[in-house]
Amino acid sequence: MFASRLIRCRRAPTTLLPALHRAYHPSRLPTIDQAVTTILASSPTPSLAPPTRHILNCLVKNEPGVLSNVSGILAGRGFNIDSLVVAKTDIPELSRVTVVLNGDKNSVEQARKQVEDLVPVWAVLDYTHARVLERELLLVKVSTNGGVGVSEEPEEHILLENESLSEPTHAHAAFNPLMTSSLQRQSITELARLFGARIVDVSHESVIVELSAKSTRVDAFLKLLRPFGILEAARSGTMAMPRSLVDGLTDEQAVESDVEAVDATLLPPG
Repeated sequence: MFASRLIRCRRAPTTLLPALHRAYHPSRLPTIDQAVTTILASSPTPSLAPPTRHILNCLVKNEPGVLSNVSGILAGRGFNIDSLVVAKTDIPELSRVTVVLNGDKNSVEQARKQVEDLVPVWAVLDYTHARVLERELLLVKVSTNGGVGVSEEPEEHILLENESLSEPTHAHAAFNPLMTSSLQRQSITELARLFGARIVDVSHESVIVELSAKSTRVDAFLKLLRPFGILEAARSGTMAMPRSLVDGLTDEQAVESDVEAVDATLLPPG
């Protein structure tokens, strides 16, 4: 009886092998259920992680058409480029392309590899989780008039009350816009000093302020300048460079020392 059971166990695999062989034979087409099951099993599951901010640093040859190829690959994958900065390095034949975009980690990694496969591209580095130094240049033209003017009715009332007065009264009335412009210019200068910016051009009606800082600090500076009246603004985009580790410090200590102090200008009043 034990021998018969042993024979059955030995013969069981031989009876199943022909069935599996016929089911997966290359000459036989799979059924719809098998095809759909195979496609669903091999398809990757969509990522539920929110899109994050990525900084890609591309080292490319300084030749025509490279920028269009890089931006074309990113646009073809549906990425909206937040910032794109291209400039030559200390080597004339080598350029650095800094791209800032938001997207899924896997999609950005596939796009990075596709950009790196281009012939004029030497390397593509992802600075998303690296300790980098970010800077952005801002040039903004701010009005010194501020839209503050004396209405016509009070001016006529002052002239009627002071008809017997001489010319100094009229000179004092004409001097009020100059005082307003001077006070506004002082306020803008003080605000620029708090943010570490500098005035690069001054005229009777406007001033031009230059600021080099992180993108978030530039946004806060523009928000505070908006009540004065922004006439024109130009931003260069984010430029990034990895920080150097200090000798004798571990990565955790370096990250802790990299935390900047809270800027008082970004806090609410009080």
